[in-house]
Amino acid sequence: MTSIATLPRSTRLAPAPGTAQAKMTDIREFLAFKIGNEEYGVDILRVQEIRSYEKPTTIANATGDLKGVVNLRGVIVPIIDMRLKLGITTVQYDHLTVVIVLNIGQRVVGVVVDGVSDVLTLEREQLRPVPALRGDFNPDHLLAIGSVGPRMLILLDIEKFLAPSTAGEPPALTH
Repeated sequence: MTSIATLPRSTRLAPAPGTAQAKMTDIREFLAFKIGNEEYGVDILRVQEIRSYEKPTTIANATGDLKGVVNLRGVIVPIIDMRLKLGITTVQYDHLTVVIVLNIGQRVVGVVVDGVSDVLTLEREQLRPVPALRGDFNPDHLLAIGSVGPRMLILLDIEKFLAPSTAGEPPALTH
């Protein structure tokens, strides 16, 4: 288990020019993680900890992306596989697979990703507006596109992105 208690915290900057989402005002540091060949980012303030993957307890009739639950120091935490949530059907668990434990409102949720790379502080100039997208993906689930040299990060509004998976779910249960 890896803790991120020593990771730096967010600084306040003005919203990126052209970014429709005013919510970017307080979000500038992101935990970067990989899913397949793509790199994503989530607000570092939402991250509670990073854990190595261990098979969760399966729940009958759970949705396709809900892998099950784990007991995290007395808190029952749902585990959602981000690859399945994004429609990636080939899912392989290996020594790099990790679970990012997130605090989303009153809930604690774990998301399975292929690996975590680093924590990035993005300046206003490194944030690009979300382009118009076609298909089933909701652009409200994205905060911006982060640009760090040759790297491009898809910055998720993780609360909105996970809302359909956690809808109707009570806050984390204590054991």
